[in-house]
Amino acid sequence: MEQGLSTRKLIQRLLVLVVAMFAFGFALVPIYDVMCKAFGINGKTAGVYEGAQSIDQARQVRVQFLATNSADMVWEFHPIADEVTVHPGATQEMLFVAFNPTDKPMTAQAIPSVAPSKAAAFFHKTECFCFTQQVLQPGERIEMPVRFIVDRDLPEDVHHLTLAYTLFDITARKAPVPVAGR
Repeated sequence: MEQGLSTRKLIQRLLVLVVAMFAFGFALVPIYDVMCKAFGINGKTAGVYEGAQSIDQARQVRVQFLATNSADMVWEFHPIADEVTVHPGATQEMLFVAFNPTDKPMTAQAIPSVAPSKAAAFFHKTECFCFTQQVLQPGERIEMPVRFIVDRDLPEDVHHLTLAYTLFDITARKAPVPVAGR
């Protein structure tokens, strides 16, 4: 009887542990967002902007562009300019160039980040190559646009933003396309 009671307690404790681990898994995304905000890392952009706003001609903000590859990505990837100066409220465009130097088709996904993180909510992309996966054939080179608006409500103490992209090779993760007749 004594052993049955201790087995039951062990099972109850293990079930509580499993439920706690499951809950922690769901909490990871909000915890990550809070940590990024608290430490000023990995500023997420505000996303697609569809509103109209007037242009603040009296103010200028410098937007710097960075492009890096993940460890397994072999593409050449860079912006056509290192930075632009913009008026908040005005639509701007920057082109990024990608080149696949391999002898096989590859698929990539770009992940954006904005710094300082407090300014990320005021950076709106209206068009971006990061919204979709990019497929390049062997030796193919493309220019990929990002159109954006720096919101007029950007805090006055922010004079410089950095839009950084990291390019990831997702070729192996992409599901193969079935071929008809096979």
